[in-house]
Amino acid sequence: MATSTLIQYLESVDGSGVALSGEISHRRQVETYLSGGAVTAGDVVMFDTSAAGAARALTVVQCANTATGEPRAAGVALDSAAGAGEKVRVVVAGYAEDVNSAAGVLLGEPLSAGKAAAGQVENSAATDLAGPFGVALENEAGGTVDLMVFKRF
Repeated sequence: MATSTLIQYLESVDGSGVALSGEISHRRQVETYLSGGAVTAGDVVMFDTSAAGAARALTVVQCANTATGEPRAAGVALDSAAGAGEKVRVVVAGYAEDVNSAAGVLLGEPLSAGKAAAGQVENSAATDLAGPFGVALENEAGGTVDLMVFKRF
């Protein structure tokens, strides 16, 4: 499941001046997991601790709503899954676009996972116990935000 992060790619436009997407950023690490249930692209996902044994480390579900932030948050889903057992690519570190968020997320704010609602990020507070999940790269608009996901494991 591990991906290599040895090769750096620092260009932001191709040879003809066309902007490249965040998909090519070497500062982004994507891992593939199995879904433990329905997941929507843009959801924050967490490790599925209802799975048995080592399956807990390779199965993800939509991040639970936890008032002080969810410590099991693994990253941001790039793919949707209709049910259990489907492959889901997850940004575990680096740039993630259109992440589901609570209203009022502001540029530069540290973010907590699952605090406002399941699968969302929200501005962190001093009382959050899980630690920051990432940092907002823009103000929230239409229920989504672009962010840098902090590598947590």
